[in-house]
Amino acid sequence: TFGKDSAGSISHIECDTIIMDEKSKSDTIPFNEIHNSQVSLEHEAKVSKISEEQLYYLMSRGLSEAEATEMIVMGFVEPFTKELPMEYAVELNRLISYEMEGSVG
Repeated sequence: TFGKDSAGSISHIECDTIIMDEKSKSDTIPFNEIHNSQVSLEHEAKVSKISEEQLYYLMSRGLSEAEATEMIVMGFVEPFTKELPMEYAVELNRLISYEMEGSVG
């Protein structure tokens, strides 16, 4: 929310998504409440799948498909987990690893 006294404020919002299977989908619906015309607001969204090229590269380096997929997902969420308190980041990474077990192949 940009209040009446927020002149000169700047906001940049990114909404990035990895689609993991054919059933997955992502809807990005930005909402910002603005009460001042002297603000700058940017929004972007990116929806992607894990590319075959990424998997091929990592698998050519000796990783299994599951290991390569997990590495790509962990790299995707790293900017977010870096902002969390350490104990939350560790738990989130553990949950992602647990969820990824057996999800490929």
